[in-house]
Amino acid sequence: MILENVPLARQLEIVFREIKEELAQLTSGTVFVQIRNNVIGKFGVRAFPLESKGSQLHKMERGLSDPELQTFRMTAMESLKLKNWSHGEILFEFAKRQDKLCTSVAFESNYNMASIFTDKGKDRDHHRK
Repeated sequence: MILENVPLARQLEIVFREIKEELAQLTSGTVFVQIRNNVIGKFGVRAFPLESKGSQLHKMERGLSDPELQTFRMTAMESLKLKNWSHGEILFEFAKRQDKLCTSVAFESNYNMASIFTDKGKDRDHHRK
């Protein structure tokens, strides 16, 4: 599959399908997707699978349910409407608090100084001809 031809929303659906089992075991964490030219390259989950209460360490009991996973995925899909850059990273944070799913989204855009000068140089050369 050539990802350049696949819409970003469809790519994000594929990401959530790939990490579904992992999210089903977590109650909090961050899903990250790294994007270059509107193509998702690297993606994954950052999480703390253990939590402590006092001196006791506990493995997280149960993670996100199917309805919670669906809601989380829909939040991620909706956030794409706000993205206005082609290179960067999106962080989708999630946490279950008192059996309610809380989510937030953070965008990070990335720029390359060398490409800015290269692109402007091309524009300048084009106008000279």
